[in-house]
Amino acid sequence: MKSIGSYPQEDVTFLVKDLSDIEMERGTKEREAAIQSGTHYSEMLPIEYEPTAEYMALYHESLTRNASKLALCTGVVSTRMYHKFNDQPFVLVSLARAGTPVGILIKRYLETQFQCHVPHYSISIIRDRGIDEVALRYILDRHPGCQLQFVDGWTGKGAITKELTASCQRYYEKYGVSLDDELAVLADPGYCSSLFGTREDFLIPSACLNSTVSGLVSRTVLNRQWIGEGDFHGAKYYKHLEEKDVSVAFIEEVARHFKDVHEEAVRRGAKKEDTTLTWRGLADLQSIQEDFHIENMNFIKPGVGETTRVLLRRVPWKILVKDKQDQRIQHILLLARDRGVTVEQYEKMTYTCCGLIQPLTGGVE
Repeated sequence: MKSIGSYPQEDVTFLVKDLSDIEMERGTKEREAAIQSGTHYSEMLPIEYEPTAEYMALYHESLTRNASKLALCTGVVSTRMYHKFNDQPFVLVSLARAGTPVGILIKRYLETQFQCHVPHYSISIIRDRGIDEVALRYILDRHPGCQLQFVDGWTGKGAITKELTASCQRYYEKYGVSLDDELAVLADPGYCSSLFGTREDFLIPSACLNSTVSGLVSRTVLNRQWIGEGDFHGAKYYKHLEEKDVSVAFIEEVARHFKDVHEEAVRRGAKKEDTTLTWRGLADLQSIQEDFHIENMNFIKPGVGETTRVLLRRVPWKILVKDKQDQRIQHILLLARDRGVTVEQYEKMTYTCCGLIQPLTGGVE
């Protein structure tokens, strides 16, 4: 099967239907209006953000600053994963697209530091619509007897964590196949994952650049106009952005630190740590919802990664930051300034920042 994307085939196989020739993008305000009037976000795509030279400079600066930390977080979650399976065969299944670069980092870490070779696929999961069951069947048919380890980039308020659990339950009810719904992430600031590299809310650069750091693959699409029964969920390959693609360079920059952080990663990964799912991030969001009179919690997007996405592809109302001087959010401040969005200091949260979406038909005072 030919996989789309700009990553080497040995790094990942995207199980998606190629919709590259179909025009389905909508402008930010048009798309926001459609979503808020009932159209599901997965039925269309935003116009892909093309980063400016200033923003790329900020990306490279943040990658230089965070590459070793990303490597360490990769090492910690990979060590925990290695001990979890204890020589039992397993397959990495990253959730497209934020999970894809993280899945590749984990795959490479397992190979280079533990000599553990695992297949890696990237498949679609969509909030309120579930995981791509066709892709799941494809993987299970080709790897009988293997367990699946789902991977994502980070947690926000836990919507995808809950969606994965619900999807695995539905899959069991339909097919009698039990799947492990534990979601591995690099960062778990929402306290809704038990397999993580850190619970610090810091910038994972793959949140910044969308497709240009994720194999030039779009968000996944589930629109029955183009996706039939038996099809994988869809996605596009952005060939016109090939000159701006830093997907492989991002992986290589982080991976070159693996050897240096391995000893510390093994120490932290073997250390007993409280992995209780407290969902404290969700409690913070309930406070924000009350303080800012927000009708729909879906209009609150917590954490550095989700706040970045709000600024890139939604209609923001305002940005809440725990500390305006925090170096980890400089790109957030830059994007907010470029878009004329208010930034407000708000200290009563576990997250570094939150993005608040502008309701187009009321709901916020």
